[in-house]
Amino acid sequence: MAGPRHDPTLYRDRDTVPIRRALVSVSDKTDLLLLAAALAEAGIEIVSTGSTASTIREAGFEVTDVAAVTGVAEMLDGRVKTLHPKIHGGLLADLRLEDHERQLADLDITPFELVVVNLYPFIETVASGAVGDDVVEQIDIGGPAMVRAAAKNHANVAIVVSPQSYPGIIAAIGEGGTSLTQRRELAARAFAHTAAYDTAVASWFAEGTLQDDGDLPTHLTIQAERLATLRYGENSHQRGAIYTRAGGHGIAQATQLQGKEISYNNYVDADAALRAAYDMVKPAVAIIKHANPCGIATTAPNALDPIASAHLRAHECDPVSAYGGVIAANGTVTLKMAENLKDIFTEVIVAPSFEPAALEVFKAKKNLRLLQLPEDWQQERMDVRLVSGGLLLQDADRFPDDIVSVAKNWELVSGERPTDEEMENLIFAWKACRAVKSNAIVLAKDNATVGVGMGQVNRVDSCRLAVERAGDRAAGSVASSDAFFPFADGAQVLIDAGVTAIVQPGGSVRDEEVVDAARKAGVTMFFTGERHFFH
Repeated sequence: MAGPRHDPTLYRDRDTVPIRRALVSVSDKTDLLLLAAALAEAGIEIVSTGSTASTIREAGFEVTDVAAVTGVAEMLDGRVKTLHPKIHGGLLADLRLEDHERQLADLDITPFELVVVNLYPFIETVASGAVGDDVVEQIDIGGPAMVRAAAKNHANVAIVVSPQSYPGIIAAIGEGGTSLTQRRELAARAFAHTAAYDTAVASWFAEGTLQDDGDLPTHLTIQAERLATLRYGENSHQRGAIYTRAGGHGIAQATQLQGKEISYNNYVDADAALRAAYDMVKPAVAIIKHANPCGIATTAPNALDPIASAHLRAHECDPVSAYGGVIAANGTVTLKMAENLKDIFTEVIVAPSFEPAALEVFKAKKNLRLLQLPEDWQQERMDVRLVSGGLLLQDADRFPDDIVSVAKNWELVSGERPTDEEMENLIFAWKACRAVKSNAIVLAKDNATVGVGMGQVNRVDSCRLAVERAGDRAAGSVASSDAFFPFADGAQVLIDAGVTAIVQPGGSVRDEEVVDAARKAGVTMFFTGERHFFH
């Protein structure tokens, strides 16, 4: 049944469009009744569908079912209900045009001035772990069609896709209608909303292809929403902002519990810290400075407070560089760890949780930023990096969950097979090396780094840097290299410093020279057959 006819002069050359009729169909019912009350009080006709109509009606507000407008009942389990000329004609008619007015009158179609639609919870369904048809059924068809139609016709229609926009609409009702500026802003949000939704759907299908060991996607769309504008970017003359990606569960989704505004560089270092700490199975802490580790460690055996122990051991690797660092813990930050940090200047601490007593201690450090990871935090399966004019996509560099079993198949090319304790240290060093910028060399002892060499343009300099930072601790340590030694000189630096075992990918044309140097010194050496560059 069509609603009351509108006076066409209301639309011509008018910035403000009064609301006489609203189409409301939402999956997110937050504040729905607040909006419905405002619409009903203003005498605005509410047209609605399914559960939205039921919710509004049960609250005592009058509502017209879409089926009463179209004359066709919902069909195909609700897949078809709003895809009808009586609906889309009312959404797309440009009432600044006399011909559109005439056609609506001839077809007995009443226009809408407000559309309130948010889409099926596709992203939430995927995040819940659902698969197959359960996910497919959450791909909205009619919703995006209505949103896009209303957004296109923003000269005449206000489109709302989020409860966050309800206060503005309620205010506009009291002021006689929506302004053109408001409708344009709402249209922009609406198109971003459908773009993000389509991207999430496309990404899910692409992920399914990846899981089936198919090729990387032919087309890749990345949609992100600005979370916050930052004070500046990497440097003070650069603008900066943080965006969240639909379906993301990482550092961008972390909750800030206290401290100053998170900076661009803080986010970069916090992400690098996660990469370092969360590879470890035991309680572990990584301290990062300028995207490189200055210390990574797991807990000492039989430690009373494992995470506090891991922090102290990571800090001991390079206390000077740890000043002003960013810390990631792969377990709950305890009171003991907080007390250990009282006199250490730290920019950010990232963790899955914090003991209440630890938070009390940190309150005294008002500038210290605390980030709590989302409960569903997970490492990304794919890495994306922007380059001029495009981007690079690759599988994320991840270690297998059964790395201990994998390590048993490393090729022993020199020396005796190590003890279980030495092997555990080699695996730790191998994991830690992945978090270090190439060229990367890590010296480790007792599951803690004692020397790190990173970012050098040749490997022998990285070896020298790692040995220099380790000092006397180099003797008796094990070493890892993210890629092969092109010459024996780098390995010789480690051997001369007293390293007892080295793990490296192998694959150099001079492998035999490198292995010979290790054999002559009685140093154990493994080839993994796999490198871990991190540029």
